[in-house]
Amino acid sequence: MTLPDLSDSERIALFLDFDGTLVAIADRPDEVQLDLSTRKALMHLDTLLGGAIAIVTGREIAAVDRFLDPLRLSVAGVHGLTRRDAQGHMHTPDNINGGFAAAIERAAWPIMQEYPALFLEYKYGAVALHYRSHPELEQACIALMEAAVDALPGVELKRGKMVVEAKAVGGNKGAAIADYLNEKPFAGRRAVFAGDDVTDEDAFILVNARDGVSIKVGPGETHATYRAAGTGEFLAWLRQLPAKLGG
Repeated sequence: MTLPDLSDSERIALFLDFDGTLVAIADRPDEVQLDLSTRKALMHLDTLLGGAIAIVTGREIAAVDRFLDPLRLSVAGVHGLTRRDAQGHMHTPDNINGGFAAAIERAAWPIMQEYPALFLEYKYGAVALHYRSHPELEQACIALMEAAVDALPGVELKRGKMVVEAKAVGGNKGAAIADYLNEKPFAGRRAVFAGDDVTDEDAFILVNARDGVSIKVGPGETHATYRAAGTGEFLAWLRQLPAKLGG
C-alpha cells in the first residue's frame, strides 16, 4: 500500500489524527513537538481546502489548539466525545459524568505506587493510564482498567499505543468525521483520513464506506487502504500535499 496521489483541493476534506501521525509519539503527551514545516503545511492546506480540514484525536481540543497556535482548526477531541465545528461551535454529549475518575485513581493507585513512572492523564470525560515507561506492564494495566470499567456504568475502555483509557460512552472518530461531512465546508467532499492507532479504525471504516481515502501510519493490521511506513514518511507526503493540490 503506497500513499495516495491526491489532486483537486475543491473535492477533498482532510481529517488527521495527531499523536503518531502529525507528531512522533513521546514518553509523555506534553513532550511531543509539532515541526514548524508541518504547521506551515497545515496552514497552507487550511487555505487551499477552504477550511475543510480537521484534527480527529484522543487529546482534548484545548491541547491541540496549544500545539497548533496560532492556527485554529476544526477539532474532534477525546476520540470524538467532543467536537468543535468549522464555525467554532462546540458539540459535547449531555450529562457527562466525570466522577468516575476517582474510581480509576483507586484502581490504579497500587501499581502506580510501585511504578512511579506510570501516570494518569485526565481529560474531559476520560482518564488514560500511560505505561510507555513500563511496556512489560501492559497486561497488568489493561486488566486493572478493565476491572475498574466493568464496575462503572456509562464508561467504556479505549486501548492505544502504550495507553489504556476509561472514557464516557459516546462518540468515536468515525462518527465525528460523519458529523463533519454533514456540515460546511466539509459537505460534498471526499474524505481523506490518516491515523496510526487502533482507535482510528472506526474512522477508516467510515471513510472507506463513503468512497474516501484512508491512510494507516505505521505497522499493524488495519482497514485502511493506504499506508505510510511511519510518521516521517507521512509528514513528508503531507508537506508536499499543498503543491499537489494546486497551491
